[in-house]
Amino acid sequence: MLAILMASCQSKPAIVMTDTHSALSTMERVAVGANSCWFKSADPAFTSYSMAPELNSYTGRPRILVVQRNNPAGRPLLVVQAEGNPAKMEAFGPMMSGQNSARITGDVKRWASGAKNC
Repeated sequence: MLAILMASCQSKPAIVMTDTHSALSTMERVAVGANSCWFKSADPAFTSYSMAPELNSYTGRPRILVVQRNNPAGRPLLVVQAEGNPAKMEAFGPMMSGQNSARITGDVKRWASGAKNC
């Protein structure tokens, strides 16, 4: 019973923002930024993780997932998703309460608004 209750609990999103673009174009910008700045750059804060983009969403909610590199099918540690036009974006998961949460928030907001820098 406790496991069912724990599974049903969801944390509140740590990033909630609205972008003037569509959900897909917003998440494409975020995915490109995350891939180049967090993963391809071998950033030490993200070396034990990998990204699983799910931009072609049939639910109308494109998203990127950050998972453990050694367990790509495991539970996501970070979910960044958007929906609608204009896009409402949110991010949540255990990484949003960790030591890199402020950095993740800043990076995601910057990339969503069109910046390309790391």
